[in-house]
Amino acid sequence: MLKKKIHDIIFFADTKEGKLFDIVLLFLILLSVTIVILESVESFKSQYGDYFENIEWAFSILFTIEYIIRIAVSRKPLKYIFSFFGIIDFIAILPKFIALFFTGSHVLTTIRAFRLLRVFRILKLAKYTGESNKITKALIASRVKISVFIIAVLIWCVILGAIMYLVEGEGSDFTSIPKSIYWCIVTLTTVGFGDITPETPIGQFIASVVMIIGYGVIAVPTGIISAEYTSEKISEKEQKKSCCSNCNTPRLKNVNALYCHHCGTPFETTL
Repeated sequence: MLKKKIHDIIFFADTKEGKLFDIVLLFLILLSVTIVILESVESFKSQYGDYFENIEWAFSILFTIEYIIRIAVSRKPLKYIFSFFGIIDFIAILPKFIALFFTGSHVLTTIRAFRLLRVFRILKLAKYTGESNKITKALIASRVKISVFIIAVLIWCVILGAIMYLVEGEGSDFTSIPKSIYWCIVTLTTVGFGDITPETPIGQFIASVVMIIGYGVIAVPTGIISAEYTSEKISEKEQKKSCCSNCNTPRLKNVNALYCHHCGTPFETTL
């Protein structure tokens, strides 16, 4: 009985106790991440370093106990351990212990921020994750086109980099083809660090062309993903049309049917 009650509090936010537990947990996670961020500031570290260290260990031990309890009260421990949140919960407690062997790795504690995704469950925002799933599907469906596009861009960067190396010469900032390729990538993506700049008129002309092309390069992946996302929306809409709005029964082979053969509800539109 106690195990079931603890399970419901930890894994569900439907009850008052469960919601309170999740809110407190999110607050502690946010606080622990904030401590790690503040510790990276030298002025804070020199003055409060020892306090930060003790607080970080307290959080790490607390989250470790919480993780063990989750496994202990889970109906299917392995399912939780290998679930998305189970993996995140495990990874979140590792950095501080790894820091015992690798100095500085405790900064990876910021990965605990992923645990803040539980806010979707607390605020009942899970229904909005459907849109994120559509975007994910659009990205997966676009992977081949985007891969081909990226390969083409990289080929152009190699060619343009070699041309810039030839035009500018070794006496300039373009001391090698790899460095010229780096310049081309930085310029094409409109980042423009400015650490390497062309000096010859021809080199400056090529740089101008690369900058203008860069705007188009940024737009292409967006267009590909948008097209796939729109296609996904249309497909979903057509699928809804092919099912009964009342009982969700498909039209089966008779796509021109006006009424659901299961409950008699009129279909919204004909296909």
